[in-house]
Amino acid sequence: MGGVNQTDIPPVLVTGATGRIGRVVIDQLLDAGVPVRALTHRSEAAATLPAKVEVFTGDLTVPESLDPALNGAGAVFLVWTAPPQTAAAVVERLAAHVRRVVFLSSPHQTPHPFFQQPNPMAVLHADIERLIAATGLESTIIRPGMLASNSLAWWAPAIRAGEVVRWPYSAAETAPVDDRDVAAVAARTLYQDGYAGGDYVLTGPESLTQAAQVDVIGDALERRIAFTEMTPDEFRSLSEGTAPSSVVDMLLAAWSAAVGQPAYITTAVADILGTAPRTFRQWAADHATAFTEGS
Repeated sequence: MGGVNQTDIPPVLVTGATGRIGRVVIDQLLDAGVPVRALTHRSEAAATLPAKVEVFTGDLTVPESLDPALNGAGAVFLVWTAPPQTAAAVVERLAAHVRRVVFLSSPHQTPHPFFQQPNPMAVLHADIERLIAATGLESTIIRPGMLASNSLAWWAPAIRAGEVVRWPYSAAETAPVDDRDVAAVAARTLYQDGYAGGDYVLTGPESLTQAAQVDVIGDALERRIAFTEMTPDEFRSLSEGTAPSSVVDMLLAAWSAAVGQPAYITTAVADILGTAPRTFRQWAADHATAFTEGS
């Protein structure tokens, strides 16, 4: 596909710039020769970003704070990380300044039980999608399924400590998608034409039970990782204070619904990038040190 000529493309503003997806979107855009602006809450966060990036401090809860970053921008990668109250005002500002928005949403419309559980985040995403559609902006919606990197938060602490991985619904099947593939799709739809109106569910290439995913991580580390089932109630107790109960309930309901049937899989990553999505095995091999450091 090649890069683009910087002189004929306005900068892309990346929100959620220091997050797991946003940070990689920045690298992908820079690699393609696209000028990048980053929106951060705190100016000190800029230290983690490449020198080429123009950094703006702003806050989604203060819509007018986005104006300097939006002036002269051509497209925005929108990651909503704030309460819902200012969403309408923010989308209005985007529409006043830029031509294109790519929104990081979720697969809440997907006809698979895993994605059909009550989910407050899905309600917010659907509302923002409606707001974007009403503006007439060129928009692309990307909907990653389960991110491969979730396993770092979920299982890495026990694996690093050499402990048994205890988890509910070991037989629940998902198709983990590599964050790098999600970011590459986002970047491509931000700077290339042809994706306006696009709505893409992004998944990895294979359906794996949660227990099998832990086995794959063990293969990457060249050791067997013991795995044992815990009850949903145990999971709720352990999650207290680390995640909102609504999120915990949503995850448990989704995993419960996913037991006994293959995960929902799409070809969207390959269709857009022209290359196969990375497997969970590739992801685990590339992130093996994250499961060993500090052990």
